[in-house]
Amino acid sequence: MAEKEEKDRKDRGKSRPPSPEGKSSDRGSPSGKGGAGEGHPQGGGKGKPPREGPPKEKKGGKGEERKAEAKAPKRPPGPPAPPPRLYLQYRDRIVPMLRERLGRENPLSLPRLAKIVVNMGVGKAVENKARVEHAAKELARITGRRPVMTKARRSISGFKLRQGMPIGAMVTLRRAVMWEFLDRVVSIILPRIRDFRGLPRRLDGTGNYTIGISEQTVFPEIRIDEVEFVQGMNITLVTTARTDEEALLLLEGLGLPLRKAS
Repeated sequence: MAEKEEKDRKDRGKSRPPSPEGKSSDRGSPSGKGGAGEGHPQGGGKGKPPREGPPKEKKGGKGEERKAEAKAPKRPPGPPAPPPRLYLQYRDRIVPMLRERLGRENPLSLPRLAKIVVNMGVGKAVENKARVEHAAKELARITGRRPVMTKARRSISGFKLRQGMPIGAMVTLRRAVMWEFLDRVVSIILPRIRDFRGLPRRLDGTGNYTIGISEQTVFPEIRIDEVEFVQGMNITLVTTARTDEEALLLLEGLGLPLRKAS
């Protein structure tokens, strides 16, 4: 009986095909499909060999970059910019003159320049929308500030205009930029206008004055070879004057070449 059992065991071992390397038919072996591999102590999958080579460096995120910038030494602040030339003229010469002419001692009651609004209305933007973008680029180059697109408030069928359609651009200037821009307009822009004979003395009744310029090429920031179309603009000087007579005194003191009263 013992000899027959040994023969049966040998026959069973010969009938089974040899298992490939790395695999075993025994389910309990560590390298089998059902067994646990080297990388999986609990079983359920093939074991992956460990990666060779140096460990990868962790890439820093935005938070680490900001921390590095915060730790970096900051540059010392530069010297403050000098006040605009026209503002010094207003403070030293025009304010005493207005005190004498108007008979007021409080400087806050005297008329002063509040802001300057530069507006470009592109009427042909209905036919070509690219004109508005081109006008906004030129306005930004002239003023040094990013313009705001002005849109139509209502629809007009006769002009093929729809509500919300961009039809122009505008920029509001205040403080030092306002004084520098007005100084350029008075000393550089107005003398470059062809057949210039002075500005009219008409105001809007509330102390505000508007200058109309028919061509943007009078500004030295605009290159003539890059101009696609001629575009005009309005420059509105908003003052705190109570009447038009007070505003005229202020504008004459600032150097605006107004026509003589007839």
